[in-house]
Amino acid sequence: MQHNKKSIIPILLSVLIGCFILFLAWSGKQASTGGTDVTDSDYYSKGLKYNSTLVEKKAASVIGWQLQTRLAGRFLIFNLSDKNGKPIFAANGQLTLPIPGGNLAQSVPLSEVEPGTYQAELPVDLRGERPVRVDFELNGARINRQLLLSISDSSGSN
Repeated sequence: MQHNKKSIIPILLSVLIGCFILFLAWSGKQASTGGTDVTDSDYYSKGLKYNSTLVEKKAASVIGWQLQTRLAGRFLIFNLSDKNGKPIFAANGQLTLPIPGGNLAQSVPLSEVEPGTYQAELPVDLRGERPVRVDFELNGARINRQLLLSISDSSGSN
């Protein structure tokens, strides 16, 4: 008496090898025709800048700099102090504002009106919600903040 049992293992093994070969062919085609997904040609320098910004933020937090901001009419006023609340004076401050109607920005130096208090007058045509950036630097230590400025009318009241 003979048994005509066929084993399914060779068929499954053949299917598995076939699927593997198809996957290799598909992944080879994807690798050769996909191209790069990098959309920013300046990604490396932006990555370096991001890294240095993180280091600067950490340094400023270690020394305990604190920054308070307020809008008074058309003046943006910043109070910069250390971890004990003492004013930090003689720092170099700069405000970066968007230029309306474009992707460009303008830098406005901040003037120190009293120790630890810095201000900049906003342009008359700056209205609506605008992202701005403020940077302070003193003896290699830096602090910067991104702000969303909201100006409702030409008089600058918020």
